[in-house]
Amino acid sequence: MAIIDVVKYDGPANVFAWKHPNSELSTWTQLIVNETQEAVLFKGGEALDLFGAGRHTLSTPNIPLLQSLINIPFGGRSPFAAEIWFVNKLNTLDIKWGTASPLQLQDPKYNVILPVRSFGQFGLQIEDARKFLLKLIGTLPIFDKEAMTKYFRGVLMMNIRELITSYIVHKRISILEMNAFIGEIASHVMERSASVFAEYGVRLLDFYVESINVPDDDPATARLKEALAKKAEMDIMGYTYQQERTFDTLEGAARNDGMGGGVMNAGMGLGMGFGLGGNLGQVMSMLTNQFQVPSGKSCPSCHAMNEGEAQFCASCGYRYAPPAAAQTSAPQTVTCSHCGNSMPARAKFCPHCGDLYSACPKCGADNPENAARCGQCGTSLGPQINCHSCGEPLSGEAKFCMNCGTSTSLTCSRCQHDIKPNQKFCLECGNDLSRG
Repeated sequence: MAIIDVVKYDGPANVFAWKHPNSELSTWTQLIVNETQEAVLFKGGEALDLFGAGRHTLSTPNIPLLQSLINIPFGGRSPFAAEIWFVNKLNTLDIKWGTASPLQLQDPKYNVILPVRSFGQFGLQIEDARKFLLKLIGTLPIFDKEAMTKYFRGVLMMNIRELITSYIVHKRISILEMNAFIGEIASHVMERSASVFAEYGVRLLDFYVESINVPDDDPATARLKEALAKKAEMDIMGYTYQQERTFDTLEGAARNDGMGGGVMNAGMGLGMGFGLGGNLGQVMSMLTNQFQVPSGKSCPSCHAMNEGEAQFCASCGYRYAPPAAAQTSAPQTVTCSHCGNSMPARAKFCPHCGDLYSACPKCGADNPENAARCGQCGTSLGPQINCHSCGEPLSGEAKFCMNCGTSTSLTCSRCQHDIKPNQKFCLECGNDLSRG
């Protein structure tokens, strides 16, 4: 085999690593390395010297490591067998990647299992030519862009499933909202994957996620999108899912024959009169009261049921009887709920055991600190709402005070818009509420 005098890169384009076909070299052989390239000299499968861009003479002073492996007479033109690899260090930014099969992920917001697909591209650059050749090349004569893409796509996809899944779960991002976080997901994957590529002497330049989506023909995705569209429609119309079910129930009952259907037809008409946003609970109460035995007393005006001792209707304010006389004076002593001994009614703590005196607002009996109801009269011990006119405690759903008949709702004196207690200005017209 002829001994060559000049070795230079003659490989095709888009090649990352290329081995010169002739391995019979001689001292004083001229090695030409182009810009953005590096050449590595191998002898017996061992990488000896690394040459940068420029013209190099393969002589003993230039390749000192070769002197210890072969006997080259000083000043002679002796042949020797060695391999020369050329490594291109150009930036490659158009390597495509994508999930071969959809990832089955549970949406952290809606708890629905959805198939997720993702694709994009990334860029590579060979940073350490010696490490790259020793890790990847082996006995291949050429390592082109196709081989690079095939290998590193597998390395990337081995990690990208775990990285995307963990990001979605930890950040609690809905799968349908992921495209708004593509930049953050790409940075997360690139940061976690850079060390994997560095092990092969390759630097990950850029990593892009072009899209994260779900198949349009997936049944679970279609049902989720339909439910979200229905929810948006209900929010715009101003009613809830429970109210919609009430509409459906009333409409279905109205189609039935007989007395029940007639009553429900009347209820449908009354419900439509109140509007979609009206109080359907009153309508259903008026209808069902005709078929149920009342547990209290019915209001002659609006037919709403009230407690037997109520003096005013909690729905319309109808007055049953004149206001009752004020209660007699409160008891002077009460029984401690903790130790059972008597203590003054005005005491803050029991003088016998030191337990906090938690008085019932109705009967004054002492109750445990976290009790929900009075153990003596059954009165609710939760947060109380008092009438702004007479101070009588009110239930959360009462519209009128049962003691004085005053309406529980506060309205602006100018526009009659609902206001809250201690509100200084009307949110509707800006009226100064401190002036009346």
